[in-house]
Amino acid sequence: MKGGDKMDLVQSVLYGFSVSLEPTNLAACFAGVLIGTLVGVLPGIGSVVTMSLLFPVTYTMSATTSLIMLAGIYYGAMYGGSTTSILVNVPGEAASVVTCLDGHQMARRGRAGPALGIAAFGSFIAGTFGVVGIMLLAPPLASIALRFGPPEIFGLLILGFTMVTFLARGSKLKAAAMAILGLFLGTVGLDPIVGTPRFTFRSVTLMDGLGLVPLIMGLFGVAEVLLNIEQGLQQGVFETRIKGLLPTRQDWKDSAGPVARGSLLGFFLGILPGMGTIIPSFISYGVERRISKHPEKFGAGAIEGVAGPESANNAATAGSMIPLLTLGIPPNVVMAVLLGAFLVHGVQPGPLLMKEHPEIFWGVITSMYVGNAMLLVLNLPLIGLWVQLLKVPYGILFPLILLFCVIGAYSVSGNIWDIITMLAFGVVGYLMKKFQYDPVPLLLAFVLGRMAEESLRQSLLLSRGSLMIFLWRPLSGAFLLSALVLILLPFVVPRVKAAFRMVNQRNQP
Repeated sequence: MKGGDKMDLVQSVLYGFSVSLEPTNLAACFAGVLIGTLVGVLPGIGSVVTMSLLFPVTYTMSATTSLIMLAGIYYGAMYGGSTTSILVNVPGEAASVVTCLDGHQMARRGRAGPALGIAAFGSFIAGTFGVVGIMLLAPPLASIALRFGPPEIFGLLILGFTMVTFLARGSKLKAAAMAILGLFLGTVGLDPIVGTPRFTFRSVTLMDGLGLVPLIMGLFGVAEVLLNIEQGLQQGVFETRIKGLLPTRQDWKDSAGPVARGSLLGFFLGILPGMGTIIPSFISYGVERRISKHPEKFGAGAIEGVAGPESANNAATAGSMIPLLTLGIPPNVVMAVLLGAFLVHGVQPGPLLMKEHPEIFWGVITSMYVGNAMLLVLNLPLIGLWVQLLKVPYGILFPLILLFCVIGAYSVSGNIWDIITMLAFGVVGYLMKKFQYDPVPLLLAFVLGRMAEESLRQSLLLSRGSLMIFLWRPLSGAFLLSALVLILLPFVVPRVKAAFRMVNQRNQP
């Protein structure tokens, strides 16, 4: 980095702090991380639903303030999820599921305090590393992204769709079906080029397309409530006296490597479309177990099994901000909700965001520094309060969640049909969960589908209808080739392995 670039970066960071430390933005950051931690602690709610519920509240705020609060909810939920995993053995956030394996075993052995402490400190270190990574990588990536035209954007979106489908949990065929359904739902409304109605069935409500907030709250909020009611979610807080929250010197010695490796893994994997925060935490746990001198300790209360995954999922939250801020492409479902928040306030994230709205770009990034410090101060003293909240019966929580979903869906546009849409997608989401269809490809395809359609049609207009424009342009060709390789891998790899097995069998005497 040249001297002038370093000075520009320092000035930009200082400007960002001047924005994020304004009283209104500071209050929004505090509210976001506090709500996020609460959401992470309580099982069955989730950051996606909470961010959707608070969408209407953010309309009265400035774009910077609302985005600072919503981002705070996201990374705050990562912190809170570890508390539930360790004390209740139920992950508050899906990304904290790995923490249950060793965190709860540590609690059962009377070491809940060090487990909670290393989770908080590891999350803080990883979150801070992630924010530094954003500051260093986002500006050069944004300058590269300025060279992107419609063909390159289309190629990148196709690669993103493919990675989301390829890395989805469960059946790849089911994930592909969900992505196709999401693309179809994204076409409802007016044609973006010609302006003619499509699949509206003469409904005025559908002329504007399906609402993002009702869709999210139905698929994730209402569906989760219905599933938890059916399964009869029982919360049993492990009764133990929580003491010694500060990890010992030996704990730090054991955790230093996992925290560093988890931070690096989580950040760079978080940048990739489709990765989210779950896969990095699993990979981190697998790496730590593989390189450990005592792998038998894992699953029986190894502090490394808490430090690595918790660092990875918090670093991934920062890494996932990079494609959204620099390319305008959300790599996971939470970033898709944040994209919706940008668009509601009339701001298009992407390569021009840093130049056109520096207060948003640098304000949101530096607020993550502030928010991570707040979380470290908040989480340790409030653990006793979170334990009491965990004892609230789910029978009391779920009617409140449904009430907030109804209010949130209706207040977006004051249309009763948005509530009906939300309830309909709630039933659809419930059936999808029952039959193991992942809703994430559907939502990402829904959000990015219109952008992909626009870039495809703009490219064809530029080339006068020739599809070869996607191969003539090196970047778009590389993206499409990578997508094709990912599609073919599940079919080619088993056949190659089978061929090698046959050759080995023939060569054996």
